[in-house]
Amino acid sequence: MGTDSRAAGALLARARTLHLQTGNLLNWGRLRKKCPSTHSEELRDCIQKTLNEWSSQISPDLVREFPDVLECTVSHAVEKINPDEREEMKVSAKLFIVGSNSSSSTRNAVDMACSVLGVAQLDSVIIASPPIEDGVNLSLEHLQPYWEELENLVQSKKIVAIGTSDLDKTQLEQLYQWAQVKPNSNQVNLASCCVMPPDLTAFAKQFDIQLLTHNDPKELLSEASFQEALQESIPDIQAHEWVPLWLLRYSVIVKSRGIIKSKGYILQAKKRGS
Repeated sequence: MGTDSRAAGALLARARTLHLQTGNLLNWGRLRKKCPSTHSEELRDCIQKTLNEWSSQISPDLVREFPDVLECTVSHAVEKINPDEREEMKVSAKLFIVGSNSSSSTRNAVDMACSVLGVAQLDSVIIASPPIEDGVNLSLEHLQPYWEELENLVQSKKIVAIGTSDLDKTQLEQLYQWAQVKPNSNQVNLASCCVMPPDLTAFAKQFDIQLLTHNDPKELLSEASFQEALQESIPDIQAHEWVPLWLLRYSVIVKSRGIIKSKGYILQAKKRGS
């Protein structure tokens, strides 16, 4: 992989933005690890395999261009939704803000997901709680800029419904009272509470908010874990220069049968200072 890695390293040295998308993981075949034990392990494996596959297919033309934005993907796994089948599919996404304090990350992520999947809108987007400093409790002020952008996307018909993750009753109530577009769902991590908190259940029932469960870790992707994956895949780069801004995980489900037709990850990273 030496030559591939050097070409990839040269491109990353000149680029300012990296868009990484796995394509449909169900199309990966030999690339897919059989049974990743955790979501974090699956994600790290996906990042490395995507980088390795992309590195092996770099064209001489791309090296000559030295683009500012690198599109890193597993080309054979890319799969757009057939427009004739769109009504039969539910397209859902969960957005994780990683290293960005800009609400525009929300729009960038949704626009890119629509483009990747070949659809005009997503049926549902859940936003994970944005990163906050240790010892600081999540407040409405932390959520507001991202929620406002999600509301704009609902109003412009890029998203049908929006939801939250890991909000307790007080946090969900504050968001509900403030928001113009109300959350239609809230994910609860049962690993941390075993049963649905009764006050949250009562509030959700009163205001018709669907309570869902999830088992994502508190930090699915950290700056350090992304840089480690980048460094291992492409050794001759300055991985510490790259900061992941956001990660979006999507799934496409056949409504009538509940079968997953497609799932994958999209992420954006930027070089520090760019």
